[in-house]
Amino acid sequence: MERVKNFSLPFLISLSLLFSLPAGKDKFIKIYFPDGTSITAELAVTDEERQRGLMFREKLNSDQGMLFVFKEEGTYSFWMMNTKIFLDILWLDKERRIVHIERRVPPCPEIPCPSYSPKAPAMYVLELLAGSADEKKLRLSDWLDFLLPRGKR
Repeated sequence: MERVKNFSLPFLISLSLLFSLPAGKDKFIKIYFPDGTSITAELAVTDEERQRGLMFREKLNSDQGMLFVFKEEGTYSFWMMNTKIFLDILWLDKERRIVHIERRVPPCPEIPCPSYSPKAPAMYVLELLAGSADEKKLRLSDWLDFLLPRGKR
């Protein structure tokens, strides 16, 4: 019986560590639009993830995006340095309502790059393939639905 206890404790500790590691599924969420469609968005939650964003990506499918999550509402500016894809950028307040939209933002091949800022504070910024905001007929005050994984808020 002592031998089973000695084996069980390290096994249980290893198992609990395995399940406490961040899961890959927590890196992506579904975002639902007012027209009933959805995309899969990659989360950018840490400073490093937000700084890198979609830089150096060769393509973005129309059913994909990136959601930048901030700890509090603020006036977060974005630029397109090292981004190779034309994007629509949407700023959302803490209620997940669109407060600002920049459509068809071009890549920036060299510094200085223009900076894009919202006209109202935002807690989330969603980058989509250029043309998506028009295709989904998104407007200011539209509400987007998504659920952030625990620990990503």
